[in-house]
Amino acid sequence: MRYVKLIKVGNSVGVILPKESLSRLNVTVGDTLILTDSPGSLRLSPYEENLAEQVDAGRRIMKKRRNALRELAK
Repeated sequence: MRYVKLIKVGNSVGVILPKESLSRLNVTVGDTLILTDSPGSLRLSPYEENLAEQVDAGRRIMKKRRNALRELAK
């Protein structure tokens, strides 16, 4: 278990991550992270532009082919 410190950054609050955590996430200063809700917690992941594009493409396909996917699900 690791503890992190919260600091005030303007009108927001920032989190100080230890070097080991940054290394494990494979991120550096200035990189973008994704914060997602998990049951009972939050999850921090590196942002991958390629993955974001794939998710957006999947959403467009699911919206366009909603009826066909619904029929396949039956």
